[in-house]
Formats: sequence, C-alpha cells, structure tokens
Amino acid sequence: MMEDGSIRPLLLGALSGKSTQPTPVWFMRQAGRYLPEYRKLRTQAPSFLDFCYNPDLAVEATLQPMRRYAFDASIIFSDILVLPHALGQEVWFVEGEGPRLTPLADPASLSFDGFDAHLAPVYEALRRLRAELPREKAVLGFVGAPWTLATYMIAGQGGREQWPARTFAAREPQRMKALVDTLVEACTRHLVAQIEAGADAVQIFDSWASSLDERGFREWSIEPIARIVRGVRAQKPGVPIIGFPRGAGFGYEPFCEETEVDGVSLDWTVPMSAAQRLQAKGVCVQGNLDPARLKEGGAQLDDAVTHICEALKGGPFIFNLGHGISLETPPENVTQVIDKVKALTS
Repeated sequence: MMEDGSIRPLLLGALSGKSTQPTPVWFMRQAGRYLPEYRKLRTQAPSFLDFCYNPDLAVEATLQPMRRYAFDASIIFSDILVLPHALGQEVWFVEGEGPRLTPLADPASLSFDGFDAHLAPVYEALRRLRAELPREKAVLGFVGAPWTLATYMIAGQGGREQWPARTFAAREPQRMKALVDTLVEACTRHLVAQIEAGADAVQIFDSWASSLDERGFREWSIEPIARIVRGVRAQKPGVPIIGFPRGAGFGYEPFCEETEVDGVSLDWTVPMSAAQRLQAKGVCVQGNLDPARLKEGGAQLDDAVTHICEALKGGPFIFNLGHGISLETPPENVTQVIDKVKALTS
C-alpha cells in the first residue's frame, strides 16, 4: 500500500527485495514497431526524434501496450540518444538503419546550455503518463549508460564491436574520461528530472558493455554507473535503480556489488544458477527470456518461460526479456508469455 492509500506496484515490491505473487512483468521495447497501432501512430511525426519530443505521441505510444497487455510497468517512450542531442551533438535516424550522429571530435564541445529545456518534452510526457496510469502500474524512466552513449557519440553510429570508442579510450584515456564525466552528470540530471516528473523507478542501459575487456568494464561501465547511482540516491533516496550491463557475463556479480543497484537486468545468456546467486545476495533479478524465443512462440516459448519462472520465482524477480522485443514478433506471443508467467507465479 502506498502513502496515498493506493496499491503499491508489484515491481516496486520486487525491487525492494521481496518475493511477489504474481511476479511482475514488463518488456524492454514493449512499445514500438511490432505493434500495428504504433506503426500507424508513427506516421504522425516527420522523424523519429520529432516523435520522441512530442508528448502527445510519446504518451500514446507508451500506453498502447498497456491497453493490450497485463503489463505491471510502463517505460516511457523515448531514446537513449536524446542525451547527446541535448548536449549539442547532431543526431538523426535513418529509416531501416538506425541512429546516426556527427562523430564527436572534441568532448569539450559538449554543453549543458539549454539541456533541461531540450529534454522538457520527455518530462512532460512522463507527467502525463503517470496521470494516465493507475497507481498499481509502475512508471519507469531510463538513460543509456555513459559507455554506451560514448560508443555512438565517437563512432557516429552503432556496430563494429565499438572499435572507434575502444581505440579512442586506449589512445586518449584522459579525453575519454572527460567525456564520461560529462555523461555521468548528464545521466544523473536526466534520471533525477524523470523521477521528479513521475517515474517510480529508473533503468540504466549499458547495451554495449559486452565490448569491454575486464579493466575497461570496471573503468568505463561499473565506475561511471556507480557514480550515477550515488548521484541519483543523494537527491532521490528510495527510488529503485535497475542496471543492465548487457553481455557482461562473469561481470554481472561485481557490477551489482560495486554499483549497488537495486535490480539487475540479465541478458539471455546468463544461466539460472548465476541469477540465483545474485538473488541470494538480495539483488532483484530481471529477465531473461531470449527475444528469439518470444518471436517464434509455440510450445518452446511456454517451456522457456517455465524454466525461468521455476528457477527464479522464489526470490526478488521481475520477468522480462534478455533484450528488447524484435520487430518480427507476433503481438499474440506477448499475451502468451504474460498469461504463462501469471499462471506459474500467482
């Protein structure tokens, strides 16, 4: 029960270290291109960034899967690259190919002038979303982690195993540190503002953590995220924070210990035994269904959901994917998963 007498979201119970019945469910990229109603809505904005900065469209996109499915949480429709855009870097999206940026020549060229005003539409969308949803449905904000943002900002796009960012970090570690310091501040400010706008919890996506070696993972993923966590908690104590160092492998345990996140999102390669060890340490684990299994559906999908739920439902646990929903996913497969999770964990 919340202070205002409303029902506490299941997701917040799990992130506080409790085992909930049923297990809360939400999916990364649960709003987006796999839904026909989203594809229709997308035509109302000339570009993807225009769509993200339009509160009417962003809220409607976020609500679409909440109307279709019994999700327990909703993550605001936005993009991680609004941060470099707000810092003054040129960002655009090429249809069918993904994001493009003017490669960053000098981290010192970034500026916080107009940063908050630039991101004001995101905060307005969050305020509207929180007002639209019942209190038992959690609202999530998010950012991309400094390393992941830096990979796009340096290369101008994703891919290539983040070679441009890795070589930049090896060649010019002090300039990489300057860039990461700027991004730590930007991420912290953005998360705090999202919480003030109505987010009940936030997630930090380090989507390209897998590209780092052991030393790089500690220096460019763990340490910056730990600083963000401390910065957010200093201003908004008690608001849960989820980390997602995708592809971290054996690095998940030190990541959780050193960042002190409340929850960790696991990619689909993480075995149940490793997830159980994290639960035993009080970390809420989130995940970790392979999106390919979700796309294919059928009996194998039920089997995969059962395997995860039977292993993890005894500890703090949020059912999610190991990454985002793929474009090719039939919408009815999402219903199949949610129904199965609720049947197994109620």
